[in-house]
Amino acid sequence: MLPPVKVRASALGLFPEQATPRLYDQVIDVLRLHHYSLRTEEAYVGWIRRFLTFHPGRHPRNMGCVEVTAFLSHLASHGHVAASTQNQALSALLFLYQKVLQVNLPWLDDVVRAKRPKRLPAVLTRNEVQRVLAELDGVYRLVGLLLYGSGLRLLECLRLRVKDVDFDARQIIVREGKGDKDRYALFPDLVATDLQQHLTRVASVRPDSRSGPSAAPVCLAAKAADSVNRLGVAVRVPFNHDFTRSAFRTVRPAPPARVRRIS
Repeated sequence: MLPPVKVRASALGLFPEQATPRLYDQVIDVLRLHHYSLRTEEAYVGWIRRFLTFHPGRHPRNMGCVEVTAFLSHLASHGHVAASTQNQALSALLFLYQKVLQVNLPWLDDVVRAKRPKRLPAVLTRNEVQRVLAELDGVYRLVGLLLYGSGLRLLECLRLRVKDVDFDARQIIVREGKGDKDRYALFPDLVATDLQQHLTRVASVRPDSRSGPSAAPVCLAAKAADSVNRLGVAVRVPFNHDFTRSAFRTVRPAPPARVRRIS
């Protein structure tokens, strides 16, 4: 399998001697123009870099269907990647050619596709989730309860602002979530007291000891870069947080409060 690639926007130039914008800079600009998430941006740039490393010294505009097919087939036959990984690489290359270079590739019929095995999802029971959460404490426990009780993704949880939590209506507003869409999420009663105490405790901290600026909307961050602070801390969750969304989707909330507003 090909080694992972670290993405650094300042060192992504393929041909630094050319006067036109560098290829990777163009890719990042178009990704942000279409409001792709940061994770998608990192993944797409990484796959484009791997593609160009596979065909060294050649600009993608001078390549086409044959080179793309060879790269994707190599991932399946020699890299032994999963089907979802190969599909992600294909999406990245289609984005490069269609959105950035404005080149339409013909349908890739000759690609050796990675087999998608059928697997049963591993979903924890309520007792198993409680045992996992019982091992957490402090802010980590608070994050874990929000992930499981609200069905939030990790970055959605860590980017929450005080104004996004409605204690009275018992709902959470997720801003700029997947697909750059806002939505409502459930507010678990179990976390209400701990979250209120956390906000009160952090609000009493001196401004110079806070953990830094929050992930505010782009326009707000540009207008008031020095005034945007979060009442929270950036944490690294010490467990695989994916199980919380699977368990959340399996367990039906009771009572079903305003389900029509929850997506």
